[in-house]
Amino acid sequence: MQSRSPTGRAGRAGRPRSAAADTAILAATRAALVELGWSKLNLGDVAARAGVAKTTLYRRWPGKNELVVDAVAELFDELELPDRGSLAADIEGVVRQFAAILERPEARSGLMAVVAEATRDDALRARIRALIVDRQKRLVREGRARAQRRGELPAERDARQAARVVDLIFDMVAGAVVHRTLVSAEPADEDWARGFTRVLLCGLFDTGTPGDRR
Repeated sequence: MQSRSPTGRAGRAGRPRSAAADTAILAATRAALVELGWSKLNLGDVAARAGVAKTTLYRRWPGKNELVVDAVAELFDELELPDRGSLAADIEGVVRQFAAILERPEARSGLMAVVAEATRDDALRARIRALIVDRQKRLVREGRARAQRRGELPAERDARQAARVVDLIFDMVAGAVVHRTLVSAEPADEDWARGFTRVLLCGLFDTGTPGDRR
């Protein structure tokens, strides 16, 4: 059975891939992004930092775009949906985790670099969607299924509508946390996560804050 490269293509026959080499290369890519930025990052430097031959790197990733997206995606694969006993508490927990990842220099540098570059590169944008956005929608699906088992949300009968709701929830959560931490440069602390979750679940006119509730 052939191995699969990070790009999803069948690998060439030969020695089995080294998971340790993959880990070292992705970590070196994130370090280089923090130090050098997107424009100065090159695969030769990454290979040297990782302690591998350039041919080892090129067998796995054909170019910088693929490498950097995979390096960033690996960070977000650390996200887990905590079981804290209620839907609201679960959301607060994953929001805090997401914000904590975005506070790391390698996550900030990597995500902002690939998003900026993707404005000029449709293939890169598609890769970001496949390996970061679509992959992390698992958290929304898992959270909704858990809430349904608890009786906090009704069961869904229309699979297409359920998928649209998952997309919308993901966009709301990811967009808010990214804007808060990377654009506004404000902390997504416990109070902010609690207030955001209240708005997400209850709507604008049931936030527990003073205001016109017409």
